[in-house]
Amino acid sequence: MSPTLAELQALESEHAVGTFVRLPVQFVRGSGVRLWDEHGREYLDFLAGISVLNVGHCHPRVVAALTAQAAELSHVSNLFYTAPAMELSAALAESSLGGKVFLCNSGAEANEAAIKLARRARPGGGIVVLRDGFHGRTYGALSATPQESKQAPFAPLVPGFTAIAKTPEALAEAVTGSTAAVLLEPIQGESGIHPLDDALLIAAREACDRSGAALIFDEIQTGMGRTGTMWAYQQTPVVPDALTSAKALGGGLPIGALVTGPGLADVLQPGDHGSTFAGGLAICAAALAAVEICRDPELLERVHALGERLRHALAELAQVVAVRGRGLMVGIDLAPGLDAPEIVRRALLEQRLVLNATGPSTIRFEPPLIVTEAEIDEAVGRLGTFLG
Repeated sequence: MSPTLAELQALESEHAVGTFVRLPVQFVRGSGVRLWDEHGREYLDFLAGISVLNVGHCHPRVVAALTAQAAELSHVSNLFYTAPAMELSAALAESSLGGKVFLCNSGAEANEAAIKLARRARPGGGIVVLRDGFHGRTYGALSATPQESKQAPFAPLVPGFTAIAKTPEALAEAVTGSTAAVLLEPIQGESGIHPLDDALLIAAREACDRSGAALIFDEIQTGMGRTGTMWAYQQTPVVPDALTSAKALGGGLPIGALVTGPGLADVLQPGDHGSTFAGGLAICAAALAAVEICRDPELLERVHALGERLRHALAELAQVVAVRGRGLMVGIDLAPGLDAPEIVRRALLEQRLVLNATGPSTIRFEPPLIVTEAEIDEAVGRLGTFLG
């Protein structure tokens, strides 16, 4: 029998570091787009663990791959060969840039590897990032995240990062012969689902080509089919030199990856980087199943149609003043005077709808990609109780 919510809150108060602000619900089971709490109450999940459960909760193919591998062998370290890690690396490279893959354990770690890759290719070079971007909370990734509230308490940060305005002109000026990389999210997720203009991406590609810098796309939130293609860059006129992945890559389990194009494939040398747990057999087996599911052309086509349906329905709500996004990565802005975190809290507790506020007036929608039309209509209907 699960501990009660009150018992968990007491344990947290006494024993857990207080870095998270948790909503007062304990989930104990999930299937597809649904979650259940300890009282058996059913919830509609339109957050998917912050774009982690793209394949849905407890997808049978992911569960089967995980349990079968865990029953045989779960870890031996990267001192030896394992089929799941090599097969996953091949699947990631073949689905994207065609270079090579470094497996790790999280999105922040993937971005740390990308920063090291860029600096190894151009020693001492600077990293150009965009304002409002988010790349993680470890020191290198945090230094690439130009948000005062996140950076200030932990200064001094890693030097060599330059944050610029999101304009082609600023990019062209910032990238020079001493720049190692431009690191950006094709859709800025944590700041409220803001797709970058194609003109900005083209300017980044041109600046990197001119200077010899690497263009790196952080696809930790946008990848794995979230936008209607396996990778978000595939809907833009630009191909990056490397990309990072995590979140949905493991089908609900922690894993990350740096994927290079051919030009950067052999930059990192033996001993340059490493990780004890990276490429673990059980997690790689689960990730390989998740990649196969998310690559399905039928699924990706549905993501386009379902995303359009979701955006259109949200735009019809009276208290919604802006809708943006791509595929099933959608953000809305609320009318002045409405408190997004409070709306999210009420939607959870009163309508059993799981959402996320990325700011005081912005709500994020990232349901599992297996969501149905009926579930989209149901979710918007529940939210309409507050915003209709």
